[in-house]
Amino acid sequence: MKAATTTTTDRIPGPRPGEAGADAESAHRELFRLNRSRLDSRLLARVEEIEKGWILPLIDSVEAAGEPVPDRAAWQRLLDGLLAEEREPSPAGTYLADEATREEFTLVVREFALDGLTEAQNFFPAVPRLPIKSQMAVMRVLIDEFGCGNLQQAHSQLYRLLLAELGLPTEPEHFVDTTADETFQFLNVFYWLTQRAPHVEYFLGALAYLEASIPDAFTYQARACERLGIAHGRYYTEHLHIDTFHMQEMQLAIKEYEAAHGLDPARLWTGARLLSGLIGGAFDAAVARARELAGGAVA
Repeated sequence: MKAATTTTTDRIPGPRPGEAGADAESAHRELFRLNRSRLDSRLLARVEEIEKGWILPLIDSVEAAGEPVPDRAAWQRLLDGLLAEEREPSPAGTYLADEATREEFTLVVREFALDGLTEAQNFFPAVPRLPIKSQMAVMRVLIDEFGCGNLQQAHSQLYRLLLAELGLPTEPEHFVDTTADETFQFLNVFYWLTQRAPHVEYFLGALAYLEASIPDAFTYQARACERLGIAHGRYYTEHLHIDTFHMQEMQLAIKEYEAAHGLDPARLWTGARLLSGLIGGAFDAAVARARELAGGAVA
Protein backbone atom coordinates (compact mmCIF):
# COMPACT_ATOMS: atom_id res chain seq x y z
CA MET A 1 0.00 0.00 0.00
CA LYS A 2 1.23 4.01 -0.28
CA ALA A 3 2.00 6.73 2.40
CA ALA A 4 -0.48 9.60 2.39
CA THR A 5 -0.90 12.93 4.06
CA THR A 6 -2.41 13.47 7.46
CA THR A 7 -6.16 13.73 7.77
CA THR A 8 -8.42 15.77 10.00
CA THR A 9 -10.38 12.69 10.97
CA ASP A 10 -9.83 11.03 14.34
CA ARG A 11 -6.73 8.88 14.51
CA ILE A 12 -7.26 5.17 15.04
CA PRO A 13 -4.93 3.74 17.70
CA GLY A 14 -3.78 0.18 17.85
CA PRO A 15 -3.84 -1.95 20.99
CA ARG A 16 -1.47 -0.94 23.75
CA PRO A 17 0.58 -3.27 25.97
CA GLY A 18 -1.75 -4.96 28.40
CA GLU A 19 -4.74 -4.72 26.07
CA ALA A 20 -6.15 -7.41 23.82
CA GLY A 21 -3.89 -7.91 20.83
CA ALA A 22 -0.82 -6.49 22.56
CA ASP A 23 2.09 -6.15 23.15
CA ALA A 24 1.24 -3.85 20.25
CA GLU A 25 4.57 -3.33 18.53
CA SER A 26 5.61 -6.97 18.41
CA ALA A 27 2.09 -8.09 17.55
CA HIS A 28 1.80 -5.87 14.47
CA ARG A 29 5.30 -6.78 13.28
CA GLU A 30 4.50 -10.44 13.84
CA LEU A 31 1.24 -10.04 11.95
CA PHE A 32 3.06 -8.55 8.97
CA ARG A 33 5.48 -11.47 8.88
CA LEU A 34 2.62 -13.95 9.13
CA ASN A 35 0.61 -12.19 6.42
CA ARG A 36 3.52 -12.75 4.03
CA SER A 37 4.03 -16.39 4.99
CA ARG A 38 2.42 -19.69 4.07
CA LEU A 39 -0.19 -20.17 6.78
CA ASP A 40 -1.03 -23.53 8.27
CA SER A 41 -3.93 -23.90 10.70
CA ARG A 42 -1.78 -22.98 13.71
CA LEU A 43 -0.37 -19.81 12.14
CA LEU A 44 -3.76 -18.78 10.79
CA ALA A 45 -5.16 -19.11 14.30
CA ARG A 46 -2.43 -16.73 15.49
CA VAL A 47 -3.31 -14.24 12.73
CA GLU A 48 -6.96 -14.34 13.76
CA GLU A 49 -6.01 -13.93 17.42
CA ILE A 50 -4.06 -10.75 16.71
CA GLU A 51 -6.75 -9.37 14.40
CA LYS A 52 -9.47 -10.12 16.94
CA GLY A 53 -7.79 -7.76 19.39
CA TRP A 54 -7.00 -5.09 16.80
CA ILE A 55 -9.00 -4.73 13.60
CA LEU A 56 -12.36 -6.06 14.79
CA PRO A 57 -12.66 -3.45 17.58
CA LEU A 58 -11.60 -0.76 15.10
CA ILE A 59 -14.32 -1.74 12.66
CA ASP A 60 -16.89 -1.73 15.47
CA SER A 61 -15.83 1.74 16.62
CA VAL A 62 -15.80 3.21 13.11
CA GLU A 63 -19.20 1.76 12.32
CA ALA A 64 -20.66 2.96 15.62
CA ALA A 65 -19.53 6.52 14.87
CA GLY A 66 -20.74 6.53 11.27
CA GLU A 67 -23.69 8.44 9.89
CA PRO A 68 -26.41 6.77 7.78
CA VAL A 69 -25.39 6.16 4.16
CA PRO A 70 -28.60 5.43 2.26
CA ASP A 71 -27.16 4.92 -1.23
CA ARG A 72 -24.07 5.12 -3.43
CA ALA A 73 -24.65 8.80 -4.19
CA ALA A 74 -24.57 9.55 -0.45
CA TRP A 75 -21.35 7.59 -0.13
CA GLN A 76 -19.81 9.68 -2.91
CA ARG A 77 -20.83 12.91 -1.20
CA LEU A 78 -19.33 11.76 2.09
CA LEU A 79 -16.11 10.70 0.38
CA ASP A 80 -15.87 14.04 -1.40
CA GLY A 81 -16.28 15.80 1.93
CA LEU A 82 -13.55 13.73 3.56
CA LEU A 83 -11.18 14.40 0.68
CA ALA A 84 -11.93 18.13 0.85
CA GLU A 85 -11.04 18.11 4.57
CA GLU A 86 -7.76 16.38 3.82
CA ARG A 87 -6.80 18.95 1.17
CA GLU A 88 -6.39 21.52 3.92
CA PRO A 89 -2.66 21.98 4.62
CA SER A 90 -1.47 19.66 7.37
CA PRO A 91 1.35 20.51 9.78
CA ALA A 92 3.21 17.26 9.08
CA GLY A 93 2.82 17.52 5.33
CA THR A 94 3.75 21.18 5.17
CA TYR A 95 6.85 20.58 7.27
CA LEU A 96 7.96 17.69 5.06
CA ALA A 97 7.39 19.65 1.86
CA ASP A 98 8.91 22.97 2.88
CA GLU A 99 11.28 22.51 5.82
CA ALA A 100 12.46 18.92 6.28
CA THR A 101 16.16 18.27 5.88
CA ARG A 102 17.42 15.56 3.56
CA GLU A 103 18.06 13.38 6.63
CA GLU A 104 14.49 13.85 7.86
CA PHE A 105 13.06 13.12 4.43
CA THR A 106 15.23 10.00 4.21
CA LEU A 107 13.82 8.76 7.50
CA VAL A 108 10.26 9.19 6.24
CA VAL A 109 11.11 7.35 3.02
CA ARG A 110 12.66 4.57 5.09
CA GLU A 111 9.58 4.35 7.28
CA PHE A 112 7.34 3.62 4.30
CA ALA A 113 9.79 1.36 2.47
CA LEU A 114 7.80 -1.79 3.26
CA ASP A 115 4.79 -0.15 1.65
CA GLY A 116 6.62 1.07 -1.44
CA LEU A 117 8.50 -2.20 -1.96
CA THR A 118 5.42 -4.42 -1.63
CA GLU A 119 2.93 -2.05 -3.20
CA ALA A 120 -0.42 -3.60 -4.20
CA GLN A 121 0.79 -7.16 -3.57
CA ASN A 122 -1.84 -7.60 -0.88
CA PHE A 123 -4.73 -6.51 -3.14
CA PHE A 124 -4.94 -9.64 -5.27
CA PRO A 125 -6.91 -11.89 -2.87
CA ALA A 126 -9.89 -9.54 -3.20
CA VAL A 127 -10.25 -10.21 -6.93
CA PRO A 128 -12.04 -13.60 -6.64
CA ARG A 129 -14.50 -12.02 -4.22
CA LEU A 130 -15.74 -9.57 -6.84
CA PRO A 131 -18.10 -9.98 -9.81
CA ILE A 132 -16.38 -10.12 -13.18
CA LYS A 133 -16.89 -6.47 -14.21
CA SER A 134 -15.62 -5.27 -10.85
CA GLN A 135 -12.65 -7.60 -11.25
CA MET A 136 -11.74 -5.96 -14.54
CA ALA A 137 -11.75 -2.47 -13.04
CA VAL A 138 -9.60 -3.53 -10.08
CA MET A 139 -7.24 -5.43 -12.36
CA ARG A 140 -6.70 -2.32 -14.47
CA VAL A 141 -5.50 -0.61 -11.30
CA LEU A 142 -3.23 -3.52 -10.41
CA ILE A 143 -1.75 -3.71 -13.90
CA ASP A 144 -0.65 -0.08 -13.56
CA GLU A 145 0.82 -0.72 -10.11
CA PHE A 146 3.07 -3.36 -11.66
CA GLY A 147 4.11 -1.15 -14.57
CA CYS A 148 2.07 -3.06 -17.16
CA GLY A 149 4.75 -5.75 -16.94
CA ASN A 150 7.62 -3.29 -17.46
CA LEU A 151 10.01 -3.39 -14.51
CA GLN A 152 11.14 0.19 -15.03
CA GLN A 153 7.56 1.44 -14.72
CA ALA A 154 6.59 -0.71 -11.72
CA HIS A 155 5.87 1.40 -8.66
CA SER A 156 7.99 -0.80 -6.40
CA GLN A 157 10.94 -0.34 -8.76
CA LEU A 158 10.49 3.43 -8.66
CA TYR A 159 10.70 3.18 -4.88
CA ARG A 160 13.87 1.09 -5.12
CA LEU A 161 15.48 3.84 -7.17
CA LEU A 162 14.49 6.42 -4.56
CA LEU A 163 15.87 4.26 -1.74
CA ALA A 164 19.13 3.72 -3.57
CA GLU A 165 19.60 7.45 -4.17
CA LEU A 166 19.13 8.07 -0.46
CA GLY A 167 21.68 5.40 0.47
CA LEU A 168 19.15 2.93 1.85
CA PRO A 169 18.75 -0.83 1.23
CA THR A 170 16.36 -1.85 -1.54
CA GLU A 171 14.89 -5.14 -0.31
CA PRO A 172 11.94 -5.43 2.10
CA GLU A 173 13.64 -7.66 4.67
CA HIS A 174 15.98 -4.82 5.64
CA PHE A 175 13.09 -2.73 6.99
CA VAL A 176 10.99 -5.17 9.02
CA ASP A 177 12.82 -4.51 12.28
CA THR A 178 12.89 -0.71 11.91
CA THR A 179 9.31 -0.01 10.78
CA ALA A 180 7.01 1.52 13.38
CA ASP A 181 3.81 0.07 14.71
CA GLU A 182 1.61 2.74 13.12
CA THR A 183 2.98 1.84 9.69
CA PHE A 184 2.51 -1.88 10.25
CA GLN A 185 -1.17 -1.25 11.00
CA PHE A 186 -1.57 0.48 7.64
CA LEU A 187 0.27 -2.38 5.91
CA ASN A 188 -1.63 -5.12 7.70
CA VAL A 189 -5.11 -3.74 7.21
CA PHE A 190 -5.26 -4.65 3.50
CA TYR A 191 -4.43 -8.28 4.24
CA TRP A 192 -7.52 -8.37 6.43
CA LEU A 193 -9.64 -6.35 4.00
CA THR A 194 -8.85 -8.63 1.06
CA GLN A 195 -8.79 -12.03 2.75
CA ARG A 196 -10.70 -12.14 6.01
CA ALA A 197 -13.10 -9.20 6.12
CA PRO A 198 -16.67 -10.53 6.12
CA HIS A 199 -17.72 -8.00 3.47
CA VAL A 200 -15.63 -7.05 0.44
CA GLU A 201 -17.31 -3.63 0.38
CA TYR A 202 -14.89 -2.62 3.15
CA PHE A 203 -12.02 -3.23 0.72
CA LEU A 204 -13.74 -1.38 -2.13
CA GLY A 205 -14.37 1.65 0.06
CA ALA A 206 -10.83 1.65 1.44
CA LEU A 207 -9.15 1.37 -1.96
CA ALA A 208 -11.50 3.93 -3.51
CA TYR A 209 -10.52 6.35 -0.75
CA LEU A 210 -6.82 5.59 -1.13
CA GLU A 211 -6.72 6.12 -4.89
CA ALA A 212 -8.73 9.33 -4.59
CA SER A 213 -6.58 10.77 -1.81
CA ILE A 214 -3.09 10.09 -3.17
CA PRO A 215 -2.98 12.79 -5.91
CA ASP A 216 -3.31 15.43 -3.19
CA ALA A 217 -1.41 13.55 -0.50
CA PHE A 218 1.76 12.94 -2.47
CA THR A 219 2.16 16.59 -3.43
CA TYR A 220 4.00 17.03 -0.12
CA GLN A 221 6.59 14.37 -0.95
CA ALA A 222 6.89 15.61 -4.54
CA ARG A 223 7.56 19.16 -3.34
CA ALA A 224 10.15 17.87 -0.88
CA CYS A 225 11.97 15.98 -3.64
CA GLU A 226 12.06 19.06 -5.84
CA ARG A 227 13.27 21.31 -3.03
CA LEU A 228 15.95 18.87 -1.88
CA GLY A 229 17.19 18.09 -5.38
CA ILE A 230 16.24 14.40 -5.21
CA ALA A 231 16.37 12.97 -8.71
CA HIS A 232 14.22 9.87 -8.20
CA GLY A 233 11.05 11.53 -6.97
CA ARG A 234 9.07 9.92 -9.76
CA TYR A 235 7.55 7.43 -7.35
CA TYR A 236 5.49 10.35 -6.04
CA THR A 237 4.87 12.29 -9.25
CA GLU A 238 3.74 9.13 -11.05
CA HIS A 239 0.99 8.72 -8.46
CA LEU A 240 -0.13 12.31 -8.97
CA HIS A 241 -0.97 11.32 -12.52
CA ILE A 242 -2.05 7.70 -12.52
CA ASP A 243 -4.19 7.67 -9.38
CA THR A 244 -6.68 10.08 -10.95
CA PHE A 245 -7.42 7.27 -13.40
CA HIS A 246 -7.44 4.70 -10.60
CA MET A 247 -10.00 6.74 -8.69
CA GLN A 248 -12.36 6.46 -11.66
CA GLU A 249 -11.74 2.73 -11.97
CA MET A 250 -12.59 2.14 -8.32
CA GLN A 251 -15.86 4.03 -8.69
CA LEU A 252 -16.64 1.79 -11.65
CA ALA A 253 -15.75 -1.30 -9.60
CA ILE A 254 -18.21 -0.20 -6.91
CA LYS A 255 -20.93 0.54 -9.46
CA GLU A 256 -20.51 -2.89 -11.06
CA TYR A 257 -20.51 -4.59 -7.66
CA GLU A 258 -23.82 -2.91 -6.87
CA ALA A 259 -25.29 -3.99 -10.20
CA ALA A 260 -24.30 -7.60 -9.64
CA HIS A 261 -24.85 -8.11 -5.90
CA GLY A 262 -26.44 -5.03 -4.42
CA LEU A 263 -24.48 -2.76 -2.11
CA ASP A 264 -24.27 -1.68 1.51
CA PRO A 265 -22.79 1.83 1.05
CA ALA A 266 -22.23 2.17 4.80
CA ARG A 267 -19.53 -0.50 4.49
CA LEU A 268 -17.82 1.55 1.78
CA TRP A 269 -17.78 4.51 4.14
CA THR A 270 -16.43 2.39 6.99
CA GLY A 271 -13.58 1.19 4.78
CA ALA A 272 -12.74 4.73 3.71
CA ARG A 273 -12.72 6.17 7.23
CA LEU A 274 -10.78 3.20 8.58
CA LEU A 275 -8.00 3.68 6.05
CA SER A 276 -8.01 7.46 6.39
CA GLY A 277 -7.35 7.15 10.11
CA LEU A 278 -4.67 4.50 9.78
CA ILE A 279 -2.70 6.11 6.98
CA GLY A 280 -3.01 9.59 8.43
CA GLY A 281 -1.77 8.36 11.80
CA ALA A 282 1.15 6.54 10.18
CA PHE A 283 2.21 9.62 8.22
CA ASP A 284 1.97 12.00 11.17
CA ALA A 285 3.96 9.60 13.34
CA ALA A 286 6.62 9.11 10.66
CA VAL A 287 7.24 12.84 10.25
CA ALA A 288 7.29 13.42 14.00
CA ARG A 289 9.73 10.55 14.50
CA ALA A 290 11.97 11.78 11.69
CA ARG A 291 12.20 15.21 13.30
CA GLU A 292 13.23 13.60 16.60
CA LEU A 293 15.76 11.18 15.12
CA ALA A 294 17.37 13.19 12.30
CA GLY A 295 21.11 13.49 12.62
CA GLY A 296 22.49 10.22 13.94
CA ALA A 297 19.63 7.93 12.94
CA VAL A 298 20.28 7.74 9.21
CA ALA A 299 23.86 6.62 9.69
